Amino acid sequence: MTFYEVVRFALRGLSANKLRSSLTMLGILIGVAAVILLVAVGNGSAQAISDRIEALGTNTITVMSTGRGGSSSTALTKDMADALVDPVLAPDVKSVSPVVSSSATVTYEGTDHDVSSFVGTTPGWFTASNTPVGSGSAFTADDEAQGRRVVVIGQTVAEELFPGVDPIDKQVTVGGALFTVIGVLDEKSSTGFQDANDTAVAPLSAVRQVLTGYGSLNSILVEAVTPDKVDAVQSEVSAVLNQKMDVADGATSTPYRIQNASQLLETQTETADTFTTLLGAVAAISLLVGGIGITNIMLVTVTERTREIGIRKALGAPRRTILTQFLIEATLLSVIGGALGVAAALIGSSFEIVGVKPVIVPSSVGLALGVSIAIGLFFGGLPASRAARLRPIDALRYE
Repeated sequence: MTFYEVVRFALRGLSANKLRSSLTMLGILIGVAAVILLVAVGNGSAQAISDRIEALGTNTITVMSTGRGGSSSTALTKDMADALVDPVLAPDVKSVSPVVSSSATVTYEGTDHDVSSFVGTTPGWFTASNTPVGSGSAFTADDEAQGRRVVVIGQTVAEELFPGVDPIDKQVTVGGALFTVIGVLDEKSSTGFQDANDTAVAPLSAVRQVLTGYGSLNSILVEAVTPDKVDAVQSEVSAVLNQKMDVADGATSTPYRIQNASQLLETQTETADTFTTLLGAVAAISLLVGGIGITNIMLVTVTERTREIGIRKALGAPRRTILTQFLIEATLLSVIGGALGVAAALIGSSFEIVGVKPVIVPSSVGLALGVSIAIGLFFGGLPASRAARLRPIDALRYE
């Protein structure tokens, strides 16, 4: 008997019980699709967060107050930010942007919108934070110095307050004061948990006057001259702040914390890899369950076809042919189910899942399909071996 004839017999055996074969393939389909999609969700989430961190710029550091330390005041002030612009003490610093932020309600012609992040800062913030202006213009150093009430809004704010209208030169009310819209930020990608475009940026002096008061800063964004100078800038900033805050040399705690964008990216990447591996492992369990289903179905098939096996062996069919036929049947179940699972995963990846756009990892497709084939061979081996070991006389007597 040729290999082609063996395959034909295997296909005939599967088609004889279409519903049972379909349900078995469904188990493999779900397992393969789950592995690919869950890995894609983990990868997509990691990619979105990486984009957000990289959008901050890998040549920046962010200084924030911790409220602890050995100084008389633990607050970050505008004077401290100005002290960081020192070509002698901090030669590797390119720009310094003091930042205050608050939530605020922005109103235009009776329409209100709650902006989650209303930022007050200096003009250098746009470049340092990699937040370009898409239309209109950013405010200038003169706007900041004069405390002019001008604002650059994000895409979400523009869509909510100015649907179908050019927002440039329109006046909005914030905290009881009028601000003139002079620009709209370029659209930024979001993680699905927070809208990066629901923001507004105005001169520091104007925001402090209208919204936050003249207290401490929320943070200070410091830009290095080049990405490879970030560590040097971090040391220089620490030295200046320690001096300003009277932090003793060798102190175990400081009243500020420095976040390095490149370090955040490295930490996030390691966390994302672990998360994606965990998701893949959980999904692989369903693939294992599908393999057990193949074993169960093939054992039932061998039992039902005992007399057929006995007749074929009595007519001279060798053990190898019987073994090959049932192995092919089991493998076909897993291959067809796996292929359909890949197709389902590719279709599913075009939709957002829990707010995340899945990003298919090509290696996960090949791995899931390869594992499904291996499962067919492995879990089909026991029933195939059992069929091949049947003695013709015992098989023919089977009722």
